[in-house]
Amino acid sequence: MAMRWEAFLTQVQERGEYATPREAERAARTVLALLGAHLAGEVRAELAARLPETFALILLNPLRATEPLPPERFLRATAAWIEGATEQTAAWDVGAVLSVTADAAGEDLTNRLLLQLPPGYDLLLGRPQHT
Repeated sequence: MAMRWEAFLTQVQERGEYATPREAERAARTVLALLGAHLAGEVRAELAARLPETFALILLNPLRATEPLPPERFLRATAAWIEGATEQTAAWDVGAVLSVTADAAGEDLTNRLLLQLPPGYDLLLGRPQHT
């Protein structure tokens, strides 16, 4: 079942300590567009089904990454897409959005999602893997 728009944005706003829902929405749109470019197939579709419709469409946008970005490059790309962002603020944005996304996905889907991403995304999703 898809998470409601208000619930998703409220959680992102709280975790990111954003002053307004608009700031939380800006971070969510950017981070989910970049994440969607790195996912494929059933995992991408299942994750989209658990997000509010607007964010699901952003995740499913045909933007495709030419290669999977390691976490540090994902943070740099996020910073480049958000006006005035630094890598440090982008890390905050990514952590807020992806941890709420992982909550919406649930543990099983999050684990399958991590299999499609380079090592280190477990930390961005707030789900450190013990190896």
